[in-house]
Amino acid sequence: MPTGLNHITLAVSDLQASIDFYAGLLGMNLRAKWDAGAYLECGNLWLCLSLGDDFQRRNPCENDYTHYAFSIKEEEFDHFIARLEQLSIPSWKVNASEGRSHYFLDPDGYKLEVHVGTLASRLEACRKTPYEGMAFYD
Repeated sequence: MPTGLNHITLAVSDLQASIDFYAGLLGMNLRAKWDAGAYLECGNLWLCLSLGDDFQRRNPCENDYTHYAFSIKEEEFDHFIARLEQLSIPSWKVNASEGRSHYFLDPDGYKLEVHVGTLASRLEACRKTPYEGMAFYD
C-alpha cells in the first residue's frame, strides 16, 4: 500500500532553464545533475527533471486542471508572488478557493501552484460551504 508521494518526474525541453526555475526561483535544493537530468529536493518531495528528446512545451491553454501545488508559508507569500510578477512568470488561473494560492507556469508550460493551507483547512472550509454533491469520510 502506498505511504506517500515519493517523487515527481517532469520531462523538460531545456534542462538548465528548468534548473534555474526550480532551484533559483522556487528555491528547491539541487542535489544532482547529469547531461539529461537533475534531482531536486523540496521538503520531503523529490523532483526529477528529465531532458526529453523532441519534447515540446505544453500548451497552457489546455482545459485541464491537473497541476502541481507546493506549500508556502503565509509570511513568504506576498514576497514570492511579487517576485513571480517582477520576472513576468505567467499565471494560468485566479484563486477562488480557501487559502491563499497563486497559479503559475514553469518554462515548459507545466501548471504549478503555491498554496498557504493544508488538507485540514480545506476540509474545514468545505464543511462550511461544500461543493455540489460533496460527502465527507471521517
